[in-house]
Amino acid sequence: MKKSVTKRLLFFIAILLFFLFGCANATRFIFSTGATSADPPPPVGLHYQAIWFKAPDNTKLHGWLVPGDPTAPMVLFFHGNAANITHRVPNIDFLNKLGLNVFIFDYRGYGKSNGTPLREEDLYKDARGALLFLKEKDWGGKRLIYYGRSMGATVALQMSKEQPPAGIILECPFTSLPEIATLMKPISYDLIGKWFIKDRFDNEKKIKEVSTPLLIFHGKKDQVIPYEMSIRLYSLGNQPKSLFLVENAGHSDCYILGGEEYRNSWKSFLKKTTNYNCSF
Repeated sequence: MKKSVTKRLLFFIAILLFFLFGCANATRFIFSTGATSADPPPPVGLHYQAIWFKAPDNTKLHGWLVPGDPTAPMVLFFHGNAANITHRVPNIDFLNKLGLNVFIFDYRGYGKSNGTPLREEDLYKDARGALLFLKEKDWGGKRLIYYGRSMGATVALQMSKEQPPAGIILECPFTSLPEIATLMKPISYDLIGKWFIKDRFDNEKKIKEVSTPLLIFHGKKDQVIPYEMSIRLYSLGNQPKSLFLVENAGHSDCYILGGEEYRNSWKSFLKKTTNYNCSF
C-alpha cells in the first residue's frame, strides 16, 4: 500500500514539473553548471588570454586561449558537465607541455559565460561560436584537433559532423543520455526524464557519421561512466580509430595514471593527423 502511494505521489510530481517547466525545457535539469566562477588558474606556468566571444544567438561566452608552439595544431577543448574551465587546468597544462595551442571555453551558464543552457542544441550553438572565433584567428580544418571529455564528447562529435577537424579525441564518453541517465538516476529518469526530455545526446548515432581520425580514452575504474560505453562507441566508429583503456584510472585522471602510454598515444595521434612532432 505504501509503495503504491509513493509511486502515485512521484507521478503527480512529474506531471507538476511538466506543467511548470514544459517538455521543451526539461533538459535544463541535466545541466549542472555549479556556482564556481571562472577565476584565473593557479600558477602552473600557463600563459593565457581571457577571451570573450558570442554564440550565433548573441549569448556572450568566456574562454581561455593558451598559446603553444606556433607550428603546433590548436586543441579545441570541450569540457564536461558539473565543471567549468578552471577545473581543467591540469589537463590544459598537460596539453600545453606537448607544445599544443589550446582553446577552452565555458558553455552558457557555466563559469563566467552568460545565459542558461536549456537544450542540447544550446551547447552546439556555443561550440559554433568558438569555431567561428578560431576561424577569425586563422585556426580551422586541418589545424584543429577536437578534444571532448564526458558530456563534451557529444559536442566534439557534433562539431566533427558539421566542421571536420584533423582529428577527434574523446575521453570517458557515454553512449547516449537515456542510457547514462537510466544508469545514474534510474527512478527520476524513469518517472520524468524519458517522458519530458526530448534531447538524446546520441553519441552512438553521431560516431557512425564521423569519418575523422578518432582516438578514445577511458579509465577502467570510472565510477561515473562505465568504460564499456567507450568500447561500444569504438566498435561503431569508422577507421582510422584507436582505443586506450587506462587500467586504474577513474573519470578524471587518465592523463595521470595513463603515464607514458597516455602521452605517447597523444603524440602518435598528432603525428598521424597533423604531422606535428610533440616536444614533450
